[in-house]
Amino acid sequence: MQSSAQLKELLHSINRKSYPAYKSLRGSYNFGKYTLCIEHIQGDPFAAPSQTSIHVLLKDAGFPDYTLASGTARTALADFLLRGFSSEIAHYSFQAKGSGKSGLIEITRPGQEVFSRSDCEITDKELIVRFFIGFPANGRTINSRELEKILFDFMPQCVEKSLMYKNLNPDKLRKHIFLAEDQQAIRCELSARELTAFVADGAVLPRESGISQRPMKNAVAFSSPDTMHITLSLPHAGNISGMGIPRGITLIVGGGYHGKSTLLSALELGVYNHIAGDGREYVISDETALKLRSEDGRFVKDVDISLFINDLPSRKDTHAFSTEDASGSTSQAAGIVEGIEAGSRLFLIDEDTSATNFMVRDAFMQRVIQSDKEPITPFTARAGELYDNAGISTILVAGSSGAFFHIADTIIQMDNYNAVDITSKIKALLNEYPVPFDAASPYTAPKSHRIMSKDPQGTPKRRDYRTGAVRNDEPEQLKVKLLSKDSFLIGRQTVDLRYVEQLIDSEQTAALSMLLKYTVEHLIDGKRTVSMVADTLYKMYSEKGLQAFSDGRALSGGYAMPRIQEIYSCLNRYRR
Repeated sequence: MQSSAQLKELLHSINRKSYPAYKSLRGSYNFGKYTLCIEHIQGDPFAAPSQTSIHVLLKDAGFPDYTLASGTARTALADFLLRGFSSEIAHYSFQAKGSGKSGLIEITRPGQEVFSRSDCEITDKELIVRFFIGFPANGRTINSRELEKILFDFMPQCVEKSLMYKNLNPDKLRKHIFLAEDQQAIRCELSARELTAFVADGAVLPRESGISQRPMKNAVAFSSPDTMHITLSLPHAGNISGMGIPRGITLIVGGGYHGKSTLLSALELGVYNHIAGDGREYVISDETALKLRSEDGRFVKDVDISLFINDLPSRKDTHAFSTEDASGSTSQAAGIVEGIEAGSRLFLIDEDTSATNFMVRDAFMQRVIQSDKEPITPFTARAGELYDNAGISTILVAGSSGAFFHIADTIIQMDNYNAVDITSKIKALLNEYPVPFDAASPYTAPKSHRIMSKDPQGTPKRRDYRTGAVRNDEPEQLKVKLLSKDSFLIGRQTVDLRYVEQLIDSEQTAALSMLLKYTVEHLIDGKRTVSMVADTLYKMYSEKGLQAFSDGRALSGGYAMPRIQEIYSCLNRYRR
């Protein structure tokens, strides 16, 4: 490690040289209260900015013990520091002058949710903040005076103001961490009380717009039905009241625009903690909850969908079903089975985004098409069995078919965003509206068959940069490129995640691309199943974090670890 004075000398020595001379700056530099690491330097001022990080020893940062007492507290602390640091550096971005991305200082700005990110990480010994700097140049001539301004004028101020406990707002930090701990306490309470979800009285569920996650102004606050009203005792906030949704099958009904899908959307994101002021701070779902829908055109490989689909006219085996282009019903059946494999205890389903023929068959259709001519066993015939045999609950939004009432254990009506428990009222009516269900085949737990395989064209080989000759001794590392929050490119293939609706941040997608790249390069051997691969990945992350998948290179910012459910979703949509 070199000193900050040596870094300043290096900057003076390379001033006005050609841009590649910046490469000499790579290394670690002691700034007294923190260490600056320059890990990757861009090729020119128009390329992706240089990768840097700041390391602060915890003993120097001075955080109190309660901020580091648990994994939940550390995640909340890192989130708080990241929000502060990103706010500080925003004042200095592009204040250093030059061509292209010169002077850019870039780090993620978290949204409404709180989860682990590589941008700010807390280990047992230190705090690490990872960000990017556009090294200044005039054309392609180094302007190190401007970089010196960033590293010696701007950065020390950002570190001092946003990463040192003595300069933070202790009340805001305490509330931020205590809120996260209370949210986690509710998740633990769900299991103890045999609940799938909790929605606090006073929660604001509607969002500002379809493209904003901020709460809607002047929205109707949530109030729980008397029959579902419970009170929880939280470690910091004390007693809090709201609606407890029990295990089993819960049906949410109501007229259009009355808040059915809004409630489901809030429950869908209840697997994450939220910041104060979001409105959904105390909307908490089972941490394994999985949103399901139909996905026309989805890739499916070796999935046992026989629980729902059998006796196809083509005589194709549905115990290990594969297709390059699944129908809506087939894709939804595959999604449920994959969710079972991923360990989900709660399915969230909206009738509007489901395949109608998969969800229900009404009495008239059963008369017209006899059961021996219909290969699909509808979800209504299996939902109860999923709970009885696999312990998987369902929360279902419906607005068109009365058949769903017959399978529901709990029925909630949304009336102008107010929740009303109409279970008793509906149960009294069911005898007047009988629905004859087809007899389903006996429940048999699906079995996993999928073994991941490599590209049949083989992994590209490295070429000698001078001669262009193929080097058969060393395979080329796969290239990955993040396209959007919903997709990424790996090798020659695009992985489509647009219907994995609980992916809420592009940094989660970036992490999935890194995990899949590692999987293809190191784990696919023709023997490991998807389940074995997913378990291996999560174990590696638990032990070493995202650094485990960087192949020895310094981990950069821009990654957020997704849940095991999203890892399964990604692996299952990779077309190999």
